[in-house]
Amino acid sequence: MYTIGQVSELFGVPISTLRYYDKEGLFPGLERSSGIRRFGEQELEALRVIECLKRSGMEIKDIKQFMLWCARGSETYGQRLELFRRQKTAVEAELEKLEKVLDMLRFKCWYYEQAMEDGDEERLKSLLPDKLPEGIQEAYDRAHEGQ
Repeated sequence: MYTIGQVSELFGVPISTLRYYDKEGLFPGLERSSGIRRFGEQELEALRVIECLKRSGMEIKDIKQFMLWCARGSETYGQRLELFRRQKTAVEAELEKLEKVLDMLRFKCWYYEQAMEDGDEERLKSLLPDKLPEGIQEAYDRAHEGQ
């Protein structure tokens, strides 16, 4: 069993956030000893899932609904699966956007490294938009897709 302070340290989550989660009912089986919260493995696993869902962009009210489904047992497996499929799709879409951002950053790093070597941008401008070196061309093209 862990104290709230130990869990806070383990997960890098403020104690106030853990208290809020408890108040919201996200740790339904949380034990108390003399008023002190005692976190077991079940609560630690719940916190891992809660933090994952939060990082995926899910709101606390929806995480609370998930925890309620968990408490209801196997009859909610379908709903839980659908929730995770939706979040997975949302995260994949976000990753795709970030890949485009990363490609632009790769291209611009290369571009300005070359500009510094050349002393100006004249040669580089003549390579745009479709005469760039192979790996850089791919990054440039992906960064400019759909624009």
